Amino acid sequence: ATRKSTSESEFFTEYGELNRYQVSEVIGKGSYGVVAAAIDTQTGERVAIKKINDVFDHVSDATRILREIKLLRLLRHPDIVQIKHIMLPPSRREFRDIYVVFELMESDLHQVIKANDDLTPEHHQFFLYQLLRGMKYIHAASVFHRDLKPKNILANADCKLKICDFGLARVSFNDGAPSAIFWTDYVATRWYRAPELCGSFFSKYTPAIDIWSVGCIFAEMLIGKPLFPGKNVVHQLDLMTDVLGTPSAESLAKIRNEKARRYLSNMRKKPKVPLTKKFPGIDPMALHLLERLLAFDPKDRPTADEALTDPYFTGLANSEREPIAQPISKLEFEFEKRKLGKDDVRELIYREILEYHPQMLQEYLRGGDQMSFMYPSGVDRFKQQFAHLEKGGAKGEKSSPQLRQNASLPR
Repeated sequence: ATRKSTSESEFFTEYGELNRYQVSEVIGKGSYGVVAAAIDTQTGERVAIKKINDVFDHVSDATRILREIKLLRLLRHPDIVQIKHIMLPPSRREFRDIYVVFELMESDLHQVIKANDDLTPEHHQFFLYQLLRGMKYIHAASVFHRDLKPKNILANADCKLKICDFGLARVSFNDGAPSAIFWTDYVATRWYRAPELCGSFFSKYTPAIDIWSVGCIFAEMLIGKPLFPGKNVVHQLDLMTDVLGTPSAESLAKIRNEKARRYLSNMRKKPKVPLTKKFPGIDPMALHLLERLLAFDPKDRPTADEALTDPYFTGLANSEREPIAQPISKLEFEFEKRKLGKDDVRELIYREILEYHPQMLQEYLRGGDQMSFMYPSGVDRFKQQFAHLEKGGAKGEKSSPQLRQNASLPR
């Protein structure tokens, strides 16, 4: 028996998972599970470990997680959050939870805007620059994020931003032609949703939907509160037209949803008021760019690449500093075309996890069905650590907000 335990510990010395991460505290909770801060003892870096519970209870949630970890592996860029590691589950066929290790970010843009009423014009400019640079990269890979909002943009005290949460993202393969998609699965936040999607379940979608969301986020940084906090679709359209004026007949014709189109056509004519009048005291160059991002008609919005050349970024933008992605291989997203069952998604997620475990991957690719045996895994120790933390943290609150410190940002 002693020999077996030695071989186990050798397995882990080579593998390094068992004692690699020291968990310190819970920093967030959500419907999916818990996020804890930890130290990677191998590198000394602080990381965030997201424990996602019962991944396979609903195939749709599992597919969302598959999409997210796949996209974050393929999209490597300084403005996109990075997965450092995913713990190997103890059993290929039966695992239910996954532990994803991310770089640790201190806060998110929602918290930053709420906690800092003293953001400077330099902050605004640098934040928007990073957002557009990230979108330029993502769109070059033929990916649409589809759910950009301040909570999905992580932030550090050094003012670095990183885009996260690609669970609703889609990859477009038909060579630049916008594909029609049935948006039954689409639950992205209404406040940041482009007008062409309002009240619509069937829409052609293009990178311009993300550019609209970037505009809404930029406006929120500038004025310190959401620009279009609609209570429902009708209210959303009212708020948009209060700022942008009523759309032209040509733009109206593009709205696929008949009710939304009729509502806008019958609306009293509202004039377009320049944003500099609406938001006095805010940098006119920032507002001029905002106006371009928030064009009612998607064809009038600049691409991320075009927006980066706006005079607002003079002295900051530099296309050498803006790497772009290779488009993603169709093969990676074959699964989107098939009807997947639980076991299919579990196998695909397992295959993604193996990307972080090169030796196991080799074995798996050699036809390693021997791998269905149970082997010791760092996950068991984690389970205990998380259970202990969750007991400590879960006194009565349903889903506590991000438990993060919001330090004021540096000037």
